[in-house]
Amino acid sequence: MKKITSFCLVLGICLVLPLLIQAKAYKVNEIPMVHLQDRTRYVSNPDGVLSPEAVAAIDTTLFALEQQTGTQVLVVAVKEIDGGDCFDFAYQLGQQNGVGQKGKDNGLVVLLVTEERCIQFATGYGLEGSLPDAACKQIQIRYMNKPFSQGNWDAGMVAGIQAIRRQLDGTGEPLGNTNNGDDGGFLLFLIPFLCIFLLVPLFIWYSNRQRRKCPACHKHTLNEISQRTVAKVNGYKIIEVNCLCKHCGYTCVRQKKVQDDDFRGGMGGPFIGPFFGGGHRGGGFGGGFGGGSFGGGSFGGGGAGSKF
Repeated sequence: MKKITSFCLVLGICLVLPLLIQAKAYKVNEIPMVHLQDRTRYVSNPDGVLSPEAVAAIDTTLFALEQQTGTQVLVVAVKEIDGGDCFDFAYQLGQQNGVGQKGKDNGLVVLLVTEERCIQFATGYGLEGSLPDAACKQIQIRYMNKPFSQGNWDAGMVAGIQAIRRQLDGTGEPLGNTNNGDDGGFLLFLIPFLCIFLLVPLFIWYSNRQRRKCPACHKHTLNEISQRTVAKVNGYKIIEVNCLCKHCGYTCVRQKKVQDDDFRGGMGGPFIGPFFGGGHRGGGFGGGFGGGSFGGGSFGGGGAGSKF
């Protein structure tokens, strides 16, 4: 009798245990908003779908993207969502949390749900020109769907986020409609103009790359982490920029001159003046970053989704 009772107990545990450890099906308001505690974090990964290394790489990429373009991106990777509707869930995440700057509506939500085998982008109104639905779909097809279909969540997500950054900061090949026409004369006519438009971005890219070269380790991993206005002179603002090398931890302070908001012109300018205050190696970010906030952007139903 005792053996039968023990057998029944073990059998009951075997049947019930998988139900107890089943992945949580998240509601929209249950997704942790890590950005509100640390403004350098953009990845909500409560189920550990992505590795810490992948999360760190994505956070670094999206922090640089926001500093450069103002675009706010929320990345969510979970096993299961309540209702199973990836499009609606991503849209509600962006709308309820106000991802993107108010008035510019330049927010993006990237949602990965492994049990639903879906990847969904949801964009704010302000990204419909720079990140149209067709570009969203192409990023998923080119960079994300194949690794995801093989269970390689890290590779697919990191490659997709890097492609998003290239699309939004203008450093990559524009994604969207393709032209299969063969008009050789027209192309020959355009060659001089194409050379000009290629050389200028190449010069800008090279200048930006040199500016990101760390004096300590000589790698191009010196990123802006914060900035503040220290003076206004003749329609220009002098911006003090704190920089941190992601590779060796070297820190420094630089200055740059940009046009004041009340004047029309470019959005930025080169760094001016040498390093001052010295630099030093640190042990990483530490606890120096405060909580961030989303800007109150609105979402208009743009984006794209894929099953893999």
